[in-house]
Amino acid sequence: MNRRAFMAGLGAVLAAPFAAGAQQPGKIYRVAFLTVLPGPDLVDALRQGLREHGWREGQNFVLEERQSNSDENVSALADELARSNVDVIVITANGIPYLGNAAANVPVVFGIGDDPVRAGYVASLARPGGHMTGLTSLNIGLDAKRLEILKAALPGVRHIGVLTTRHDPAYAERAAAIEQSARALGLQLKIFEAWNAERLPEAFDAATRAHVGALMVLGAPVLRAYQREIVAHGAKARLPVISAWRELPEAGGLMSYGTSVPAMFRRAATYVDRILKGAKPGELPVEQATTFELVINLKTAKSLGLTIPPSLLARADQVIE
Repeated sequence: MNRRAFMAGLGAVLAAPFAAGAQQPGKIYRVAFLTVLPGPDLVDALRQGLREHGWREGQNFVLEERQSNSDENVSALADELARSNVDVIVITANGIPYLGNAAANVPVVFGIGDDPVRAGYVASLARPGGHMTGLTSLNIGLDAKRLEILKAALPGVRHIGVLTTRHDPAYAERAAAIEQSARALGLQLKIFEAWNAERLPEAFDAATRAHVGALMVLGAPVLRAYQREIVAHGAKARLPVISAWRELPEAGGLMSYGTSVPAMFRRAATYVDRILKGAKPGELPVEQATTFELVINLKTAKSLGLTIPPSLLARADQVIE
């Protein structure tokens, strides 16, 4: 059972009621959701959030969903949405680099795992400026934290495999962060790449040959879609695996540490609601996650012959038994 709330609220600037004077009576607004490999749960979460704000699909808004199975046609989908006169675009982190100028005049709400200021998407978290705002979990720093948690769970392990993809725009920053953390923890890292399900067997075969003692999945958004496949390959290789997403331990992996991505897009509905009622995205502060979930699958630990330290179990938000 979760013992802590997912993330802090936006504060009075978003929590206070917003005057609906800018909302046009009788208009059916068009909300676009552009996603790349995240799965249908994010769309469902956005719909739920909009319902909570009083929006009724088919009555006062329609949802234009576009989902790509790769990053190759995202630009075309963004162009299509921009030409179709949508009122706001909600987008997953890995789709933002492909927007280009297609949506320059359309408000954009993002759910992003990394630093949107460093990426150049907004001027600052407090005052984004431009036409973008949204939510961030600052995932790059969490990659290093996950390495610390893995070391605490498996103190005898010295060689850690890292599953990543160069298709991740933040790859270089992630790699630098975990290398620094690994040196401080006395760990040696071996990097293995996979950018789709077909590449996973090769990556796990390489990890087995390298005799790593555990595997960490970097927080690259493209890898989120393959948590069940990663669990299956990890079980076959008898490798303890930690991930950014709770979907991994829920499917039988060892651990996860990070934010709930569906909860992030449920919160994104707050921004959509404000923008459709007349708020400017550049004046809505980016919400930064302050609470993160540690999920441990104790059943999996036992099947791998692992004893998770009581101190780490006490820190867990959820223990799956």
